[in-house]
Amino acid sequence: MFEKFNYSRRTFNFIGFLICAALLAYAYYLQLHVGLEPCPLCIFQRIGVIILGLLFLLAGLFNFSGRGARVWAVLIGVFALAGALTSARHLWIQAHPDAMAACGPNLGYMLKTLPLFDVIKRVFTGSGDCAIVHWRFLGLSMPGWTLIWFVLLGVFGVWANWRHLPGMNVLSSKSQAM
Repeated sequence: MFEKFNYSRRTFNFIGFLICAALLAYAYYLQLHVGLEPCPLCIFQRIGVIILGLLFLLAGLFNFSGRGARVWAVLIGVFALAGALTSARHLWIQAHPDAMAACGPNLGYMLKTLPLFDVIKRVFTGSGDCAIVHWRFLGLSMPGWTLIWFVLLGVFGVWANWRHLPGMNVLSSKSQAM
């Protein structure tokens, strides 16, 4: 099925980077032009997309093969999974708004006044800000879409970097003929 997609790892990694850049551009468009302010979990999801985009970019620039490419596959898979779990937690908070406390301090204030571990703990505990759904597209809120994109990018990144490319063998038929 995937024989048609015989492009290089570098090409696929740059495509992954461009998708992450487009997702971030749209998030900033919604924030700066539409006026949707991100909640703390939204910011964590943005950080996840930024890290994923940087991993795709670095994997494309360095373009390792063999074990090196598989290291990139694992890194992309792990960070995509972390982003997906963050998005899933955000969706759970949105589905159970009664269980969340009232709106607490914003992320900037917490980062200035609390140790980092406490900030992370409070963000994942959730707040009223994270439970409010301000935007939907085709019935899904923003964390629903980011969950889908984390899963797609994770599968895509692992597949693109783990797969065997024809002609990439150390002992190819040309070297054996010599």
